[in-house]
Amino acid sequence: MEEDKNSQDGFPVFKGLQKPLEFMGIRGRFLTLAAVAIGVSFVGFIVFSIALGKLAGFIAMLVMAAAGLATIFVKQRGGLHNKKRAKGIYIYKNIRKTN
Repeated sequence: MEEDKNSQDGFPVFKGLQKPLEFMGIRGRFLTLAAVAIGVSFVGFIVFSIALGKLAGFIAMLVMAAAGLATIFVKQRGGLHNKKRAKGIYIYKNIRKTN
């Protein structure tokens, strides 16, 4: 009997996604931010179209969507797991209590 390459001891093993999740150039956790940016631009369209007219609402929607997506692409260049890194040397004293 030939052994299955995707199993360990005869049980199927899920090895996760082989490629990172990406949709239209937007990766991973930034997909949620993109959906929020598009949703906010839609709400902005409704508010501006009621207050100032449909043309102003359309322009506001385009500006909000472009600003949100541009921000996402700039943040995405930092990496999926971008973290702030403090510069300097930190010394932690009295981490453990001594009796």
